Amino acid sequence: MSTPIAVSCGEPAGIGPELAEAAWAKLRSDVPFFWIGDPSHLPGTVPHVVMDDPRDAMTACAKGLPILPMPFNGVRVPGQPQKAHAAGVIASIESGVDFVQHGVASALCTLPIHKQALADGAGFAFPGHTEFLAYLAGADEVVMMLASDQLRVVPATIHIALEDVPAALTAELLERRLRITHQALIEQFGIASPRIAVAGLNPHAGEGGRMGHEEINMIVPLLNKLRGEGLKISGPLPADTMFHAQARAGYDVAVCMYHDQALIPIKTLDFDRGVNITLGLPFVRTSPDHGTAFNIAGQGLANPSSTIHALKRAFEMARASAP
Repeated sequence: MSTPIAVSCGEPAGIGPELAEAAWAKLRSDVPFFWIGDPSHLPGTVPHVVMDDPRDAMTACAKGLPILPMPFNGVRVPGQPQKAHAAGVIASIESGVDFVQHGVASALCTLPIHKQALADGAGFAFPGHTEFLAYLAGADEVVMMLASDQLRVVPATIHIALEDVPAALTAELLERRLRITHQALIEQFGIASPRIAVAGLNPHAGEGGRMGHEEINMIVPLLNKLRGEGLKISGPLPADTMFHAQARAGYDVAVCMYHDQALIPIKTLDFDRGVNITLGLPFVRTSPDHGTAFNIAGQGLANPSSTIHALKRAFEMARASAP
């Protein structure tokens, strides 16, 4: 690694500032990174190194949390988001993307934002981080992965009502999700021949049409097509039997049909260490798998495990995808 990881500050009123300091205290120079934001928003529980050039973070990380200063309007009040901070939060993300696109940073790790605060303060029109990053990067389509040391999952459909899933789950959508996932496992995870397990939509994967026909009519033909191209894909599998330890040993990622089918198993197995990864971007992006936690901000109660693992995962993926 010749360049550090860029970390956008996220919502100042949330637990992001505490997480940045706690992550540095744990990782120090083992995973070199720098934080983009207003130094006055940090709690000050660890040493800081304010820099002009983010590349200095490679050596500064041994001395303190490297900071690329970005002054905000207004002081930080834990638990109370402010409209005046919205432009700075957005600029922090934009700077992080710019750094990775120009090779100044090896990856981007984003701390949690508060979408309503950004909409109220700066007219932020994107549903969330992922869509904004795709826009900044010019990516046609991105895929959400949740990953831990025990499991990787990709939901084919995400934040929609369960009753809307069957209509949204088209062969075209599922094929795009599978192809993006397959390519990312090769390019960003260093897995030469990825093994992908695909869950069925219905109980018992439809049980031959007795519990639904989506598997027979759409999922099976698509998987057969991709297997014919050489992709290592198993399924469709009954979702209730594909997440025990022995089953997980047989694949590198599980592609599921809807949000809870994917997220319940990983959050049950490894709640505090799950990492949100965006596949399909032209750079590595990770994020802790939680929100701003206004209710505990500023109280020293935030668990930094997910942020620490997000930085470690970014480090590993950046190394795997380096030329």
